Amino acid sequence: MPIYPETRLTRALRGGEFPVIVSLARHDLDLAKAAIGAGAFAIKVHLNAYHRASGTTFGSFAEERPFFEKLATLGVPLLVMAGQEKVPSPEEMDALADLGFEGFNIYFSDMQPHLLQSRLRPMPALGEKGTDEELAKIIAIPGVMMEASVAAFADYGKPLNETDLARYRDITSKAGIPVIAPSQKRFVGDDMPKLKAAGIAAPLLGFIVTGTTTESMEAAVVPIAESARASAPLV
Repeated sequence: MPIYPETRLTRALRGGEFPVIVSLARHDLDLAKAAIGAGAFAIKVHLNAYHRASGTTFGSFAEERPFFEKLATLGVPLLVMAGQEKVPSPEEMDALADLGFEGFNIYFSDMQPHLLQSRLRPMPALGEKGTDEELAKIIAIPGVMMEASVAAFADYGKPLNETDLARYRDITSKAGIPVIAPSQKRFVGDDMPKLKAAGIAAPLLGFIVTGTTTESMEAAVVPIAESARASAPLV
C-alpha cells in the first residue's frame, strides 16, 4: 500500500480547521476561481460520471485533462471523483498525482483494487444504504478518509435537519477518521457549527448549494466559509 504524504488539506481535516471543499458543478476555470475567491480551501472535480443532482456528464481523463492542467495552476488542494463503472487506469491515476491531485473519491461499492495502489489518498463514500459492515471495510483501508454521502436522493436540496445530524454523529463516532459531509442537503452558514459539533471534518459544497454560475458560487460560499472559519479553533 502507498504511504500518503500529510498535506495542507489532510492537516486541516485532522486538526479541526473545518476547511471548505467545493465540488465544481461544471469544469470551468472561472467557476473554480470564484470558489477559491469566496473561501474554498480545496476543489473537487469529477471523471467518468453522470452527476444526478446537476444533470452534468463528466468525461474521461483524456477528455478532462486540459481543464485539470489549468486547474492545477491555481495552487489549492485538488480531489477527484474517479468515476462509477468506469474509473481511471493506473497510468491515469499516476498522471493525476503528477498534476497535484492528492485524493480520489468514489462510492465504496464502485471501488476497484488498482485505485488503492495509486498515490492518491482514498476518500471513498458511504452511500445512502451504507451499513456498519461497509463502514468497517472503509475504515480498514490504510490512510483512508471518507465522505458520508448518506442522504436519500428524494431529500436532495432540503434543509439540513436533526435526523441528518444524528446520522453524521453515528458515523463519525464509529469512524475515527476524518469524515466529509457533501451538500446533498442545502447547507447554509448556520449549519456549519452543527456539522462541526456532529464530528464532521469538512463540508463539501456542490451544485445544490453553489449553483452553476460564478455569481451563485460567490453568494453561497462566502457566508458558509465565514461560518466555517468561526467554527474552527484558533490555531
